[in-house]
Amino acid sequence: MQQNSVHFSIAKHAQWAPGRNSDQAWQEWLLQPSVIRETDGEPPAVKDMPAMLRRRARLLGRMALEVAYTCLDDLTEVPTIFCSRHGEVIHAVELIKEQITEGAISPIGFSSAVHNATAGLFSIANKDRSNHIAIAAGVSTIEHAVIEACSLIGEGAKAVLLVNYEQPLPAIFHTFEDCIEQAYAWAWLIVPAEAEKASFNLEWNPAQKNLNENFTTEQNQPPGLEILRFYLNKQNSLERVTRNHHWIWSYNNAPT
Repeated sequence: MQQNSVHFSIAKHAQWAPGRNSDQAWQEWLLQPSVIRETDGEPPAVKDMPAMLRRRARLLGRMALEVAYTCLDDLTEVPTIFCSRHGEVIHAVELIKEQITEGAISPIGFSSAVHNATAGLFSIANKDRSNHIAIAAGVSTIEHAVIEACSLIGEGAKAVLLVNYEQPLPAIFHTFEDCIEQAYAWAWLIVPAEAEKASFNLEWNPAQKNLNENFTTEQNQPPGLEILRFYLNKQNSLERVTRNHHWIWSYNNAPT
């Protein structure tokens, strides 16, 4: 592994969004991307989680948990990385308003708004003491999460579950948006790359000062959906330029 690249394979994947909970629905979205709205369908069932814990998760957390359970299946003791650019910012804004109007917030409300809340629920429900990490790194959140996952594999992990999840921002932040934020979640079970299997490479270099920031695609998609589209379409490459980095994703098909 070079210092500026990581090489990995994806053993299993899952994705979920309102109104897009089947392979056919995602294929239709790939052919004609459209804005995913929270009102497009019912929240995910997350039937594999005990009801008492499931009730503590809001839409964002439920989406993340749904794909995490689907992707992990019966595997246990797998390190998990939950990555989200904004996390439970909607809930956090509600708590701030509650603090202003009532002078206090509930400890339960606060605990469900922190960035590692979903990772905590997942580990408690599974009685799993393996490594659980929560990451937020702006528009490069997913790239940093992949680097972290590959670092864990380099330290001996046989597989790492990576979960990305987002939802639209509260109205107070709309002025600052650089893309159309949407409700979705997806998960990858990342494993070491093998010569006879399809694999992916992520390379990074310092962004050149003369390059314009290119956070999103022509459809103004958020980074997570842009990268999901790259993965599902098995595109040869995807380049993203952020404030500090030039990221190069590439897909290597399995030899025939």
